[in-house]
Amino acid sequence: MKVSSVDEMRAMDRRAVEKFGIPEEILMENAGRAAFEVLSREFGVAGRRYVLFCGAGNNGGDGFVVARHILSGGGTPRVFLVGDPGRLRGAAKTHFAILAKLSVEVKPVTDTAAIRSAVLHADGIIDALFGTGLDREVDGLCRKVIGLINAGGNPVLSLDIPSGVCGDTGEILGTAVRADHTVAFGLPKIGNMLYPGFGLCGRLHVSHISFPPSLYEDDAIPVETNGFIPLPPREPTAYKGSVGDVLFIAGAAGYFGAPYFSTMSLLKAGGGYARLAAPWSMTPFLATRGSEIVFLPQAETTEGSLSLKNKDALLALAGRADMVVIGPGLSLADETQELVREMAAGIEKPLLVDGDGISALADRPEILRGRRAPTILTPHPGEMSRLTDQSVSEIEKGRISILRDACADLKAWIVLKGAHSLIGTPQGRVFINLSGNPGMATAGAGDVLTGTIAAMSGLGLPLEEAVRKGVFLHGLAGDLAAADKGEDGITAQDILNYLPYALKQDREGLEDEAADRYDIPLIA
Repeated sequence: MKVSSVDEMRAMDRRAVEKFGIPEEILMENAGRAAFEVLSREFGVAGRRYVLFCGAGNNGGDGFVVARHILSGGGTPRVFLVGDPGRLRGAAKTHFAILAKLSVEVKPVTDTAAIRSAVLHADGIIDALFGTGLDREVDGLCRKVIGLINAGGNPVLSLDIPSGVCGDTGEILGTAVRADHTVAFGLPKIGNMLYPGFGLCGRLHVSHISFPPSLYEDDAIPVETNGFIPLPPREPTAYKGSVGDVLFIAGAAGYFGAPYFSTMSLLKAGGGYARLAAPWSMTPFLATRGSEIVFLPQAETTEGSLSLKNKDALLALAGRADMVVIGPGLSLADETQELVREMAAGIEKPLLVDGDGISALADRPEILRGRRAPTILTPHPGEMSRLTDQSVSEIEKGRISILRDACADLKAWIVLKGAHSLIGTPQGRVFINLSGNPGMATAGAGDVLTGTIAAMSGLGLPLEEAVRKGVFLHGLAGDLAAADKGEDGITAQDILNYLPYALKQDREGLEDEAADRYDIPLIA
């Protein structure tokens, strides 16, 4: 499903009205009706009392429609208007005028103390304060109202986005409503999908509010969720060399986990050959854990990292591989960092760069720009900061725009890791991944991701789909581990162990509970 920015949604609204002749009043009616359907299904309406907090903009207008449907459905709505009713315009003003003719209590809010009792005795709250148009920190009366909503303990339904969440970034603008359910109109907004905003939405639903598909499926919208990609069938005649032969250049003294997890994850995710070029002194120890790995012991520096003298032999090995992974646990030793730079410039196969490999290339972006074969980068926010010369806080506030710029500049596919990892392409598309959980914030989890992506390429998926599928399955494996063990204490080994089960479920069809987690229900 496409995911829009606030400006893109405004443009869609305009085109719906101007090109297709759908009156704004009908769009607002459809939005309010969709929200009412979720309210009716999730909370019930007949005989129940609802408090609606409505602002003086279009989000408030959606709330007026919901109030009317609550009344029609046998419930009791009480509307508290936060803002000057004289500022109501267009469709919001029309729906307010309709509501004023009905037996619905509508009162302006000047002091939260006067409405506290109504909130505490309500069966639920409808948040229609701001919507996605908010571009400043919440203060004054509105801040107090949001505090009252959050303190009341009532079920909360937010319209379009929880009030106080930035529609373009998901950041909290001072304070924000904590909703149990949110209905996004037209398309989910970026702020609905990125944390912390996503975590405040509760269960997210979407209604296209009668937009034609040419609007909500427009190729000009570059962001979408990381939807289902079917795995290629495993052919009866498959052999180890036909399902991925990958060279891993990884490991250094003190970093035994990274080379092990990256190479073993290739095998656990269905790949055929995992060849590991690691310092020779590490090999006996790694072999006791992963005897299925093909070891290629390499000369090492006095620091126990890979020596630059391995370059020619490694380039020859890379030429025979389907893909090369470089970086996991390599260390920041100067000689090894130079090896990474010279290898990246010389490798003519698809190259996945992670961890210390990213650090080696961050101040030499011309190497990445000059590569002729595809490049995949898998940075966490700190590594992305070094790649882009932006602070981590700037990246968190502008993840999508910074990612798109970096992909275009470096001509690379980039997986920006984190809660709801983002997959960016050189062509400017961004996919938001919905699998995974906080328990995966653990050492070695990123190494498992590198091998999983490489395995998807080995199974026959085109590169972009391999990256997307690898990110999804990595998160699914973590979710399966959390379902069995709980999120606390999940290790990279757990994620690794659950990879075969993730592939099995993906091939057979996810169970309903799991499928619901990765889909956004559509309200007609």
